[in-house]
Amino acid sequence: MRVEIWSDIACPWCYIGKARFAKGLADFAHRDEVEVVFRSFELDPGGAKGVTAPVVDMLARKYGRTLEEARGMEEHVASAARAEGLTYRTEGRDHGNTFDIHRLLHLAAARGRQEELLDLAYLANFGEERSVFDPEVLVTLAVEAGLDEAEARAVLADDSAYAAEVRADEREASELGANAVPFFVLDRRYGISGGQPAEVFTRALEQAWAGREVAEPAAVDACEPDGSCAVPQK
Repeated sequence: MRVEIWSDIACPWCYIGKARFAKGLADFAHRDEVEVVFRSFELDPGGAKGVTAPVVDMLARKYGRTLEEARGMEEHVASAARAEGLTYRTEGRDHGNTFDIHRLLHLAAARGRQEELLDLAYLANFGEERSVFDPEVLVTLAVEAGLDEAEARAVLADDSAYAAEVRADEREASELGANAVPFFVLDRRYGISGGQPAEVFTRALEQAWAGREVAEPAAVDACEPDGSCAVPQK
């Protein structure tokens, strides 16, 4: 069975949802027979390359909140991430266009190192003081994931490299009706939106494996194409 996951490095619920899915998959009896493929989805495709802004400032501007309120929003998401055993820092992160990251992830997929690079990029963006919008950081992450440095640099230097693959993923997401990420597609038959609890993923995998119709879970904890992300409330 194949599971495809549309996500963006800038999406905190994609970071959390990936961890929850991994836990759900671990409890699935046929987990060793599941192929997981990660697909590209940009939350801010119109953002200018190389232009970044602090995440807290972006949240305050987008939601019309004070900086203090925006920091509180980040703390809520951080609590959800930490509950999954993930590192999440609420200060010092930046936000920007992720197209180059997705292009590099397609290179990693071609070399069999996609999930390794994805995990490193998530950790760098949400848990470490490394900006995934810095080309040199991306090259470092690529090397840490097992990619060739010269090849990674060549991809980043050529704006057309793997661009068609990223755009194809995004068109497919639209055709499948994905209006938020993370978006999970099981065997091209069932779709699940949002960073659902681990047990929801386990149940969906079991139902998909058995060929039964998967009950549509509530769409929660997701990021939408305008860049807005649902934030849990107290």
